[in-house]
Amino acid sequence: MARLLVSCGEASGDLYAGALTRELRALVPDLSVTGLGGPELAAAGGQLLEDYRGLAVTGLTEAVAKIPRSLALLRRLAASAREARPDALVVIDFPDFNLPLARRVKKLGVPVVYYVSPQVWAWRRGRVKTIRAVADRVLVIFPFEEAVYREAGVPVEFVGHPLVDLAVPSAPRDVFLRRLGLAPEAPTVAVLPGSRPNELARILPDLVAAATRIRARVGAVQFVIARAPNLDDALFDAARGASGAFAIVEGDTDAVLASADVALTASGTATVQAALHDTPMVIVYRVSPVTYWLARRLVTLDAIGMVNLIAGEPLVPELVQGALTPAAVADEAVSMLTDAGRARRIRAGLARVRAELGGPGASRRAAAAILKVAGIQGQGVQGVQT
Repeated sequence: MARLLVSCGEASGDLYAGALTRELRALVPDLSVTGLGGPELAAAGGQLLEDYRGLAVTGLTEAVAKIPRSLALLRRLAASAREARPDALVVIDFPDFNLPLARRVKKLGVPVVYYVSPQVWAWRRGRVKTIRAVADRVLVIFPFEEAVYREAGVPVEFVGHPLVDLAVPSAPRDVFLRRLGLAPEAPTVAVLPGSRPNELARILPDLVAAATRIRARVGAVQFVIARAPNLDDALFDAARGASGAFAIVEGDTDAVLASADVALTASGTATVQAALHDTPMVIVYRVSPVTYWLARRLVTLDAIGMVNLIAGEPLVPELVQGALTPAAVADEAVSMLTDAGRARRIRAGLARVRAELGGPGASRRAAAAILKVAGIQGQGVQGVQT
């Protein structure tokens, strides 16, 4: 039986791993996929050797507490590769864990595919040398990444962004909002405070406070919080205790974004989702003071929001660290809700971003490329363009 070992360490990586595994098993029905992942990988037919949940955090200092568990997981996955001898290792983003894993598995003679590249173009560009040493192929999801790796002599392929296929709302706006007891005709703001506990603790209280200010200036406005799975209820106490109701929806971020006129979103994958749903947004972020101090010295870019990086201009506002205040968030959101010209200009920019993400079929193209590196042949593999 053909075997692949897969490793992803956060919610977005698990989402991509699930979509990838479905395409891999469509091409090779008896393929065995095992590794580090979460519910999406498991639902697609992957066997979890370990669950990533509880491992992912944001920030350099915050990651220190996770080192003991990370080392234990690293040893277990490397041992699995040594025993099972997979046809290839597929690592998805999560470089602080996946690069050490790739080094160990590569020494066993197992090919390595890096799917969803680390953001080497933003910081720690020296990682390109490590990736060149361990990866037989890098599959990137943003078009500008291809040149970075090609210039460094790394075998690379732009496959497109998997969210182009995955960002599908569960219901139209009117149906979705009525189901929540909300009015489809009323101004609606989506709140996406992040998927990790430490993100929510630092970001959500200020977004809730901003909502109070927005309510005072925009009549009948309503708010829907997109809650990532497997988070403690206590993290949402700020919303429950606030004046004015918040609808809280778990596991349906695409419907939340597709039904919103504006999104207040933590920087990350959600900004690409918002762009795919044509939703103007305010990007926010905050980490610990020490992490921010270090990041300011390591990061080489002026922007952090992926939509701004793809657009090559400050398409939407970014409020980071001290700039993230309730007043600033409210001012930007109210402007987008009330200034039709500004909202129209942002949507025109988001259309340009969407055009850069590649067409449908990214997960299928990634699957075909991985099978080629692994030397696996099976039903439907021949003729698939990579």
